[in-house]
Amino acid sequence: MWKTTLVSGILSLILGILVLAWPGSTIIVAAVLLGIYLLVSGLTQVVMAFSLHSSAGGRVLLFVSGAASIVLAILAFRHFANAIWLLAIWIAVGFIFRGVATTVSALSDPHVHGRGWEIFFGVISLLAGIVVLASPLESLALLVMVVGIWLIVIGVFEIVSAFGIRKASKNGETTPQPHAPAQG
Repeated sequence: MWKTTLVSGILSLILGILVLAWPGSTIIVAAVLLGIYLLVSGLTQVVMAFSLHSSAGGRVLLFVSGAASIVLAILAFRHFANAIWLLAIWIAVGFIFRGVATTVSALSDPHVHGRGWEIFFGVISLLAGIVVLASPLESLALLVMVVGIWLIVIGVFEIVSAFGIRKASKNGETTPQPHAPAQG
């Protein structure tokens, strides 16, 4: 187990360093991956629209959603700036939806544990989405830096944890097991 944790930590550390070393390239790679995702999910939705046995309205919505994803993927691949803008909008909309859903959910149920924190984090997510929409490129650059730092921190903690696990497992192996009491 310690080897898996060590490898995970090393990979996180390396990825974090690479993200911080080349933030622009990181954004482009993420944007290209988003474009690939949009293309694959769009094609899948279009195929499913013609192959599912569901209502006509459901199939039309599935087709329209798939076609829109394909169009967005084509726009993303025509120019990387489009892909970066799409990535920023995708992240912003995700923050906004999560923020609204979390806040409304917490407000509607007075018995939710940590209700105040749920409302707080919901509002923060909503505001983060608005900030990303208002300033997409700067927000992406900041998010990349935060992710890079976070990966480095996680990597260091996993590496330290791996050696702790290794030490604990060695101590467990060398500790003599208690003998059963003699029966007499």
